[in-house]
Amino acid sequence: MTLLVALLLFVPVRIRYQGGGDWYNDPEILPNLMREIKSRVQSIEIKSEEVVLSLDNNRIFEYPFLFITGHGNIRLSEAEIQNLRQYLENGGFLYIDDDYGLDKYIRRELKKVFPHKKLVKVPFSHPIYHMFYDFPEGLPKIHEHYKGPPEGYGIFLNGRLAVFYTYNTNISDGWTDRHKDPPEKMEQAYRMGVNIVLYALLY
Repeated sequence: MTLLVALLLFVPVRIRYQGGGDWYNDPEILPNLMREIKSRVQSIEIKSEEVVLSLDNNRIFEYPFLFITGHGNIRLSEAEIQNLRQYLENGGFLYIDDDYGLDKYIRRELKKVFPHKKLVKVPFSHPIYHMFYDFPEGLPKIHEHYKGPPEGYGIFLNGRLAVFYTYNTNISDGWTDRHKDPPEKMEQAYRMGVNIVLYALLY
């Protein structure tokens, strides 16, 4: 099975998962981000509506970008673990945004996907921070969940960032106005979102 990456039409995929976490929260965030990308990056055709899939669905191999968020527990079945591992090894990209409360659970599940890999901090020099907009000091902090700076972690496969996990920043909350964030915070969130999607498409 090979991953089909179509740069002519980009469709975002939100992952539905079990375990009790609210995978569905803020349903407007991906469509909002897609509209922003469409207005800023003219070379990519964007579909604003998201596709919702579980990781054991082989349709994930048709898409270059998967997104996971939520506040609570996530638990992957063995079929989901195996499918996600194959997807990532075949060139797919997974972006995870902790919406407060996901951290210990997603770390546990990623360890099942890659038992011999660690989530490591992504250096500020990495292309994901410089794809379209420049973030020389790494992630912007959109929401204050914990004291301290925002942190971007990754799992690298053959030198490629295959999993990008943002913690203590909640980038995706800045893709909606329901949280009443100031415009400058939302702009920073959208800019980082543009970088993440472009990295997924081009690397």
